[in-house]
Amino acid sequence: MQIFIDADGCPVTKIAAQIASEYNIPCTVICDTAHIISIPGVNAVTVDKGADSVDFKLVNLIQKGDIAVTQDYGLAAMCLSKGAFALHQDGKQYTEENISGLLEFRAVAKKIRRAGGRLKGSPKRSPEQDKAFAASLRQMILALAHSDDTI
Repeated sequence: MQIFIDADGCPVTKIAAQIASEYNIPCTVICDTAHIISIPGVNAVTVDKGADSVDFKLVNLIQKGDIAVTQDYGLAAMCLSKGAFALHQDGKQYTEENISGLLEFRAVAKKIRRAGGRLKGSPKRSPEQDKAFAASLRQMILALAHSDDTI
């Protein structure tokens, strides 16, 4: 098991890296050249800027049973298709049961924006969201450690 973090704009990179370290799990942070991430004990991979370049690198590295941390529904879907697990920065686990609805919501939102509409942005991140993410990641790690790679 490894943890891969889609680090472009990810507010929980350090939390995920710390938890990976606590459980002695290899952790890889992937970002583009617009970001510089250096966390002791974490493998940092930097890719060229470009639409979805981080996503494609992560999906090429992830394997069955690994964990991806991302807020990108499309990337989460690709990770699930490879037998990996995916976790949102707020602690919500992406699953085969919820990913289709999330992708549909993303498509509708994009259509609204293209037509000139506006959608309400996310509220300011709270400490409770960080705690929820940390609890979910720990729960996922423990479930995977005590199973046959299924939660």
